[in-house]
Amino acid sequence: SFVLEVIILFLSSCCRLWGDHGQEALESAHVCVITATATGTEVLKNLVLPGIGSFTIVDGNQVTGEDVGNSFFLQRSNIGQNRAQCTTELLQELNNDVFGNFVEENPDKLLDNDPSFFCRFNVVIATQLPESTLLRLADVLWNYNIPLLICRTYGLIGYMRIVIKEHPVVESHPDNALDDLRLDSPFPELREHVQSYDLENMEKKEHSHIPWIVIVSQYLEKWCNENNGQIPKNYKEKEAFREMIRQGILKNENGILEDEENFEEAIKNVNTAVIATKVPNCIEEIFSDDRCINLSQQTPPFWILARAVKEFVGKEGQGNLPVRGTIPDMIADSSKFIKLQNIYRDKAKKDADAVANYAAKLLQSVGKAPESISQKELKLLCSNSAFLRVVRCRSLSEEYGLNTSNKDEITSHMDNPDSEMVLYLMLRAVDRFFKHNGRYPGVYNYQVEDDIGKLKSCLNSFLQEYGLPVTVKDDYVHEFCRYGAAEPHTIAAFLGGAAAQEVVKIVTRQFVIFNNTYIYNGMSQTSATFKL
Repeated sequence: SFVLEVIILFLSSCCRLWGDHGQEALESAHVCVITATATGTEVLKNLVLPGIGSFTIVDGNQVTGEDVGNSFFLQRSNIGQNRAQCTTELLQELNNDVFGNFVEENPDKLLDNDPSFFCRFNVVIATQLPESTLLRLADVLWNYNIPLLICRTYGLIGYMRIVIKEHPVVESHPDNALDDLRLDSPFPELREHVQSYDLENMEKKEHSHIPWIVIVSQYLEKWCNENNGQIPKNYKEKEAFREMIRQGILKNENGILEDEENFEEAIKNVNTAVIATKVPNCIEEIFSDDRCINLSQQTPPFWILARAVKEFVGKEGQGNLPVRGTIPDMIADSSKFIKLQNIYRDKAKKDADAVANYAAKLLQSVGKAPESISQKELKLLCSNSAFLRVVRCRSLSEEYGLNTSNKDEITSHMDNPDSEMVLYLMLRAVDRFFKHNGRYPGVYNYQVEDDIGKLKSCLNSFLQEYGLPVTVKDDYVHEFCRYGAAEPHTIAAFLGGAAAQEVVKIVTRQFVIFNNTYIYNGMSQTSATFKL
């Protein structure tokens, strides 16, 4: 029962992170994990707990003593049994609502005989695969538009790579997002409401319960009238504006300022509330994207809605996005706060209805049914129209191609001889070593010294072949030979948590995924992302 309570608490905290609709998306998702290594099982553990709908493990290997030593989801009694089956059974004990399946097959054989097998999944997670298999898998998934997350634990190094053509995000949840108040250009309903307050002829009790948004808005109009319609922009002007608001605080019969917290709140919010309302640059880029301009019957709903918002901005929004419809908590009596809140909500609904009309016309123009976009989708995008993001990753074949590899990205980070980019180069070198020798360097202790020279040769040939004028310290070559391709559980557990987070982002289309390579250095406990 204790475990059940822990799971319930975990699930409730997850729902607060990504909401009911995010949880629904998670519960309807089907993910595939290729090879039930320590890294793969740690990724799955962190997806099973919050309630991924179902998972399938593809692994034709049998459990070894090494597997039992670095995976919590295998036992000594499992040695000799199929690794996918044993792992699936133990993972399902974490959450009975999650359906687990396994395929006792080598991924190369599936790619040979039935590549369409991977089309049935929302996300494919590949762990500890050799380079040749990864490249084949990545090409298949790229053509099917299935997201691929590559995870790898190599000694004290963690590596992740997201391979996805296009990933639009509606709810990016930016840190420290400013409220959408429109005080510099109030819409008619807001202006009428603000002007209904007669601040100079109010009783003390009522005066101290005016919402700060109303206070700032009234004084901002007064400021603009005195300053050629310009809002305060620099520090000096904002200080003068704060002083103007401060002069509005009531005084008692002795000329001492009353304790009016709502006015203090107004003064405190000047910096974040008195800003110019405009369409963010990142949204302008989405509006000018070819996918937004040239619509077709195959255009996804995201781009249809983005175009509808663009039409709204140009024709009805007076250059502004749809109103978000939310306001922050503030010191005010309930009736005043609710009335103000409803004004913003009603305006947001009105704007969303206008966007819906544009969306309906666009759907009709490309021959798609009006119901192909739900009201829920439309309202969600309108309320988050300032936070839309689109991530486009490069394919793995582009990264590995001699003429398409991102040499500038690599060399730009090599000014620091201990950059995480060095670890990326070493991982490419050990893959080349595997290709030539059929094993990774230093797998057995007696091979470590002999493999140092071989690995250094692989590294140098890789750098020369790709035309990379960089130098890697010998210490890293020695270290990677000592790793012996080991998969320590501490690194696998860390990487599993980070990878599961990215899978949740992909499935729920919330928060922004990294683009496109992530390296974790367990030696220094540092990490970095690169566009490779």
